[in-house]
Amino acid sequence: MEILAVSLAVLYLALAVKQNILCWLAAILSAVLYFFVMYSAGLYMEACLQIFYIVMGFYGWSQWQSNESKFIIRSWSNVNHFKAISLILLLALSSGFLLETFTDAALPFFDALTTWGAVVATYMVAKKLIENWIYWFVIDFISVFLFLSRDLHLTALLFLGYLVMICFGYRAWNKTRLNIKKKASAK
Repeated sequence: MEILAVSLAVLYLALAVKQNILCWLAAILSAVLYFFVMYSAGLYMEACLQIFYIVMGFYGWSQWQSNESKFIIRSWSNVNHFKAISLILLLALSSGFLLETFTDAALPFFDALTTWGAVVATYMVAKKLIENWIYWFVIDFISVFLFLSRDLHLTALLFLGYLVMICFGYRAWNKTRLNIKKKASAK
């Protein structure tokens, strides 16, 4: 199951880099499989995250479908980033505390941090915010160690691959954004 989930996750990211709407279908299918993988590994926040990914898959699909021709890549202000990062840290600390106190969750604070970071980053992808790639880089870097600690070697390898693909994703989206700006200023 982990192998198929990894394959679909790679497909999701490859399609997202190309801004192909089918990335959301791959994300949904991967998330369904990863729910079971993460739950069985004792990463309960990561398992819950998969439910969120399923919902966001449908949301992302609708966002990209309804606005595909005019949906440009945007950027957030520093204030929005401060709010987002503060929210991630607050939710990670509170969720990590609850997990540590009331469950047998593995690495509850890191599990919570990567989960809440992924929630924000997924929202940013759906809204086509360029900085989503930077958020994902930090989240996925931490996730590599989280998954290795739970003997999820294929998933850790996937996330190492993500780190490379994220660089390409950022470049591709930034190139598109700059080309649109160039065309707009030429008019």
